[in-house]
Amino acid sequence: MACLKKRGTTYYAQYYVGKKQRRVSLKTDSYQVARAKLREIENRLAQGDDNPLPTKTPIADLLQAYAEHVRTHKTPKSAQADVYYLREMFGPVCDALKITSRTPSAKARKRKPKPGQDRRVRPPVVEAAFVEAITTADLSEFIDAKVRRTGIAPKTANRYREITCRMFNWATETGRIRLPQDKNPAAAVPRYKERAPEIRFLTLPQIDEQLHALRFKPQLQAMVATLIYAGLRREELLWLTMEDMDFRRGTSGGHGLIRIRAKTIGSRSWQPKTKRNRAVPISRALREHLDRYTPPASDHGWYFPSPYGTWWDPDNFSADLRDANKDAGLPWTCLDFRHTFGSQLAQNGVSLYKIATLLGNSPEICRRHYAALVPELISSEIDFGSPTACDQLLVI
Repeated sequence: MACLKKRGTTYYAQYYVGKKQRRVSLKTDSYQVARAKLREIENRLAQGDDNPLPTKTPIADLLQAYAEHVRTHKTPKSAQADVYYLREMFGPVCDALKITSRTPSAKARKRKPKPGQDRRVRPPVVEAAFVEAITTADLSEFIDAKVRRTGIAPKTANRYREITCRMFNWATETGRIRLPQDKNPAAAVPRYKERAPEIRFLTLPQIDEQLHALRFKPQLQAMVATLIYAGLRREELLWLTMEDMDFRRGTSGGHGLIRIRAKTIGSRSWQPKTKRNRAVPISRALREHLDRYTPPASDHGWYFPSPYGTWWDPDNFSADLRDANKDAGLPWTCLDFRHTFGSQLAQNGVSLYKIATLLGNSPEICRRHYAALVPELISSEIDFGSPTACDQLLVI
């Protein structure tokens, strides 16, 4: 079906497609490598593939198509994150990866470099004439350089690998490219060993201190109380409307429910991070704070509107909370409040499955975050062996 030909020191594959003879360079002078490539060509020909050799796709074309794909199938925030990682890896080689605004945000201007990070030195991007020419070594060297020069965390380093791996998988599954030996180069990139997550949460006295510090800001106090006692994500809090707050006394033991659900308000749509609606019971402590809070007038019935009566931008809310806590000398953030909810439940003996359901997380994530808080409470429950009984059996 196919055979090797040698011209000078270079091997060629000769085969037929129908009655037409084709001869292509295998670009190697090694007989073993040439035989391996020839077997790949024969396998593809046996499957009825008239073009058994790897494709040659410009990197810009594939990145443009993939960026448009993720923006169509992912939320704007998630798609923006993927595009950022691709731009860092390959550079702004297409319109979809170009930065539309060159003015850095105030948050970016104030951000301090991480330990070991040198902003003056940028790691090189992954360069290749075609997508199919990108190797595992190219991707691994880029990620290693990123870790050395900018001090990114292992989790971030693995994120580069995961996004690139998904891009190659999508391109091959849709038939846009054919990789050499059908091997995804990103799949073989070594993963960095991620550290155990460092969970920061408030103790009961710290919760009282935090809420007391906001006593002169009633809306901000009610928002922080909701984050602490209901474990909501920041955007889940800011997307609450009057209809999402169910204060019926007969609901959930008499205190009510907070409904986290997808919605479209005006021209803006939103859905929970996990794409699943859920309801969180309102505790007695939270109900006391919400009973003292009166939602101000807003344009679309927001339960926690911005100072201008509109939807509160998450970054602006975090900045306001950070300023208020800075005045009080407190370091807590929205994520700390969410972890407080999960940590306090874990310490109270609530199962990790129930905590995951209330938080809208997977049980595995809750296990990584909160399992370490449980053993101290169940140490007495694992003592099921009786030394006395064992001694009696030995005597018998």
